[in-house]
Amino acid sequence: MSKKTVLITGASSGMGYASTVLFAKQGWEVYAGARRIEKIPSGTGIHPFKLDVTDAESRRAFVQAAQTEPTLDVLINNAGYGEYGPLEEVSLDKVHKQVETNLFGAAELTKLVLPTMRAQRFGRIVNISSIGGDMYSALGGWYHVTKHALNVWSDVLDTEIQQFGLRSVIVEPGGTQSSWGDIAMGSIKKNASANTPYQALIDGTLAMVTRVGSHSSATSEDLAKVFYRAANEDKPKLRYYFSFSDRMMAHFARVHPTLFHKTVMRMSARATR
Repeated sequence: MSKKTVLITGASSGMGYASTVLFAKQGWEVYAGARRIEKIPSGTGIHPFKLDVTDAESRRAFVQAAQTEPTLDVLINNAGYGEYGPLEEVSLDKVHKQVETNLFGAAELTKLVLPTMRAQRFGRIVNISSIGGDMYSALGGWYHVTKHALNVWSDVLDTEIQQFGLRSVIVEPGGTQSSWGDIAMGSIKKNASANTPYQALIDGTLAMVTRVGSHSSATSEDLAKVFYRAANEDKPKLRYYFSFSDRMMAHFARVHPTLFHKTVMRMSARATR
């Protein structure tokens, strides 16, 4: 029996790196894509590939390389980042890049693997969203927009491809011990104007995130196990979470939008004191 094959984007760091290692250890053929190919882990079964999910030719070459395997079993759309800053001040160019990376890249890669999966009558798309796909906070607007959109896109896709024996599911990580948050918070300063009227909110938010971030419980390896479960369960769920608290926070935002908004407003007010 041939090995299973998984394609993982954003494989050079964090959850993508850890997932590449985990799937390879479990005997999968792993096509690991990232812009920084030198950062992708090496080892038996790992096929590193230079990939820019916003570039059409790069996407095609990545999928074509994986199609040399007997089957394409799973695509994990993990590549993404957070373009943070006041909505008034984030440039449209950066908005386009955020949407192209976090949403369009996943959608276009999925379109490339679906014909093969449909012919096989099996396959799974695992889309890495965030609890930020249900929640939101000040200064994270465009990031939250992309993750909200990814959730809806994945759910609609699932309704369309189940007839072929395929599934599309979402993983919603919460806070993680990785460099992602530092990069996202660093973008706030870059996107703010020299005399931004949001300075108090920015300073307060950065201070608050620093305090909360130090208590993040999930490691990249923890989330890799969630990715693996989402890729392997015989009867997959629409949503996967690392912790009960992550699940409850997302649930609270969805079911009690007014109360959640008041909570965000209180946090924003506290940040500007």
